[in-house]
Amino acid sequence: MGSKTIHASRILTESGWLENGLITLNEQGKIESIVAAKIPCPNNLIVMPALIDTHIHGAMGSDVMDATHEALNTMSQFLASRGVGAFLATTVTESDAHTEAALEQVKKSYRQGLDGAELLGSYLEGPFFTAKNKGAHPEALLKAPDQALIEKWMAIAQDSLKCIALAPEYPNALDMIAWLKNKGLRVMLAHTDASYETTKAALQAGADGVVHCYNGMSGLHHRMPGVVGAAFTVPNCCTEIIVDGHHVHFAAVNVALRCCGKNLILISDAMRATGMPDGDYYLGELLVHMQGGIVKTDSGSLAGSTLTLNTAVNNLAEAGEISFAEAWLHGSHYPARSLGLDHKLGSIAPNKQANLVLLTPDHQLTATIVKGKIVFNSTHLPEGVCI
Repeated sequence: MGSKTIHASRILTESGWLENGLITLNEQGKIESIVAAKIPCPNNLIVMPALIDTHIHGAMGSDVMDATHEALNTMSQFLASRGVGAFLATTVTESDAHTEAALEQVKKSYRQGLDGAELLGSYLEGPFFTAKNKGAHPEALLKAPDQALIEKWMAIAQDSLKCIALAPEYPNALDMIAWLKNKGLRVMLAHTDASYETTKAALQAGADGVVHCYNGMSGLHHRMPGVVGAAFTVPNCCTEIIVDGHHVHFAAVNVALRCCGKNLILISDAMRATGMPDGDYYLGELLVHMQGGIVKTDSGSLAGSTLTLNTAVNNLAEAGEISFAEAWLHGSHYPARSLGLDHKLGSIAPNKQANLVLLTPDHQLTATIVKGKIVFNSTHLPEGVCI
């Protein structure tokens, strides 16, 4: 097959912008070299690392809990059309049997591969939460972290299970965090009314960070800093955030960015209504309602989002008063680092996997490339792109 090249007007490399550059990709779908071109660029393309959505439930009428390859593939193809090159398939609290079916299918699709964005594995969001900030997770199904149950689910998922979320106020939470970390799993804190002190202790015990900051957790008060206060002050806390303008006010996004810096991770938390018309949908076993792109339960609680990560980047640039390129890193390089995958994903450098996006000067997506293969293109590729 031979090597392939991309000639672009600008390339966002690990060391900054390269003007008029050439990227060579090898037969293994990796970046072989990045050099300055010796001839004028024939197009105005911008090349950036593909986005990574570390927390997504569904899109286009499909959901991880459908437990089918077709549902995961639909999500994968939709994500590629929004500049996402990799994602974690995220569950929601349902019956043990439904959770096990979802984990089994993610494992199979993880092995088989998908047609768009790469499936990085599964992210278990629920059922180890507490009731006060349960969000769209059914209270009757919530429970304390259960080692025997987790061991069963780990056996089903095998190496495809990458992350487990839990509430740290359970009496056994700190021991569970240490045990999970010893098993090589990422641990996030979520849907919790924990105090600042409890959250800090959980992070110091090895928990990696907090899920969708501000949402589903005790908030920041000057006498009770809560989970948010711990996320903002404990070093190296990976802090997910949904920047859709509904879950978090843009001023609060700016505060989070100033406190967390490179540890602030853009997520979509998108559910099956994403990309679909307004109407009624299911999030797990719960009937929810979308109006104007906002999804809520009968009680009025937000129930996931219909955000896409490319939109989140633009929103973060506006809310945080930073450049588009800086905001993009919060959806690409920093998520890769949080997953321990920055040696192969999240940036453009030799020997890294060729997960790339091609953008116009006004940041419209032209193509998404995964492992050196075009998995989405919106138009005929401009001159100078030989893939």
